[in-house]
Amino acid sequence: MKTAPPEDPWESLTEEKVPETEPSSKSPVVPYDPLQRYLYEINRYPLLTPEEEKKLLTRYQESPDSELAYKLITSNLRLVVKIAMEFQRYWMQNLLDLIQEGNIGLMQAIKKFDPFRGIKFSYYASFWIKAYILKFIMDNWKLVKIGTTQAQRKLFYNLKKEKGRLMALGIDPVPKLLSEKFSVSEKEIIEMDQRLGEWELSLDAPVAEDSSVDHKSILPAHEASPERTLSELELKNIFKTKLKNFQKGLTPRENIIFEKRILAEEPLTLQDLGDQFEVSRERIRQLEEKLLKKVKAYLEKEIPDLKPDYLQETP
Repeated sequence: MKTAPPEDPWESLTEEKVPETEPSSKSPVVPYDPLQRYLYEINRYPLLTPEEEKKLLTRYQESPDSELAYKLITSNLRLVVKIAMEFQRYWMQNLLDLIQEGNIGLMQAIKKFDPFRGIKFSYYASFWIKAYILKFIMDNWKLVKIGTTQAQRKLFYNLKKEKGRLMALGIDPVPKLLSEKFSVSEKEIIEMDQRLGEWELSLDAPVAEDSSVDHKSILPAHEASPERTLSELELKNIFKTKLKNFQKGLTPRENIIFEKRILAEEPLTLQDLGDQFEVSRERIRQLEEKLLKKVKAYLEKEIPDLKPDYLQETP
């Protein structure tokens, strides 16, 4: 006898409930809505229980298979929609654009996820989904903001010319004066002025007319990649959890030294702690050194692949 399918946590995902069945061909003709159709389609895919999901993720890491990836992706499509809708206030255009980018992030999360880290997959995947959605919004922000209304188009084509005309007459083109000229708010004048003041250069353009080297090839990569950022965040969360467990085995005095001296952003001096426990500064230093060795050995045992720099830095 088959068991009932798990309750859908995203049942109230949209204000309008997704239809349970395919609309009848005899229904009155209504405008085609791609979003509602997409929501209807993804509701047909079953959700996985945590145990099923972990099992599939483990199998996928051991042997990547397109069928396993398909099951993992389709079971998490509603998570992507939920996150995309949270970003809709920033992107007032087609919501399906955000969903599409989020789906790419979901696929990346499945490729990079390590089921043996002890992190919930939906929590890990949400970072990748949000990263891809944010990148899409950032890449397309200016296209959305400039010239979306008649007043903005008027500003876009005439603001710079009007400022030049006033300056030629010896008049300071302040936002208030310009806002009265174009019948818009001062805020709109300032925003458009800032956009027009930015110059853009294609990163694919050559650095010189006869050069085969483009601009993007010589840009330094200052920021960490999304993969490295997520990996660092995941490791830090595990690191904090292990430290809390480590503290449970300390004496009250060791706990105070650990928190006030090792973990604190502004640690107490050896003298302050010596006065508190009525011992010498040297004794506190010895206890601190002993604790550092103890926590290092504990972390090396609990997290074998812990990076050396984590063991060298003060937690």
